[in-house]
Order: sequence, then C-alpha cells, then structure tokens
Amino acid sequence: MKTWSLLAVAASAGLVASVALAEPRRDAILADLREQAKKEDPRFAGFSAERGATLYRATHQGKDGPISCSTCHGSTPLGNGQTRLGKAIDPMAVSKNPARYTDSANVEKWFKRNCTEVLGRGCTATEKGDFITFMSGQ
Repeated sequence: MKTWSLLAVAASAGLVASVALAEPRRDAILADLREQAKKEDPRFAGFSAERGATLYRATHQGKDGPISCSTCHGSTPLGNGQTRLGKAIDPMAVSKNPARYTDSANVEKWFKRNCTEVLGRGCTATEKGDFITFMSGQ
C-alpha cells in the first residue's frame, strides 16, 4: 500500500511541475503573438477570450461544406474531439490538457493547418492570441 501511495505522490508532483513549467512557455508564446499583433495592427489593445470563443464556435464555408473548430473538437473545448477520419483529439482546454499551447513550433503547425482548413486562410496573430486566451480560461 505504501508503494502505491508514494507512486501517487510522485506522479502528482510530476504533474504539478509539468503544469508549472507549461504556463511560462504559454505566456512566452502569447508575448510573441502580442508583438506580432501590434505589428499587424498598431491599434491592437490586447487579446480577448470572448473573441477567441467566437472564433471557436463560428461556422465558415469550407471546401467540403460548413465547418468550425467545434466540428472536430466538439461543442465544448473541455471534451475530446474527433477528426473527420475518426482519429481522437485530446481536449483543447488548458484545464483538461495543461500541455496545450506550450510548444511554439507545434502551436504554429496546428494553427496553420486548422486555420487554413476552417477559415480558408491563415489566422492573424490576434486570432491566435484570442484563441489561446479563450482556451487558457477553459
């Protein structure tokens, strides 16, 4: 019984450390996006979780018909999603998936792919920051 308790404590400590390290990396990504957003629009006044939520839920006309982020990721970012081909997608919400939005190369890769698929264009720095800000509060 003691072995299991020690393993549980060790696992919890590892998770806490992982979460503690994730936040500064996400903050750094948001800081970079903030600088890009200021360059794109000198009137930029900050990221908005509300705009991020709107972006997540908005339906756009894709090449195969109407599509939104929630088409694959689910009506709520707190749950698992599924690609059109049936591959499972982990929750988008930071509260459910603390490692989300902590690797800048991965963040760029998925925004490029998904924005092109859903919006028919790349996302702006403001849209990316709004989206991450929304997901960080979920």
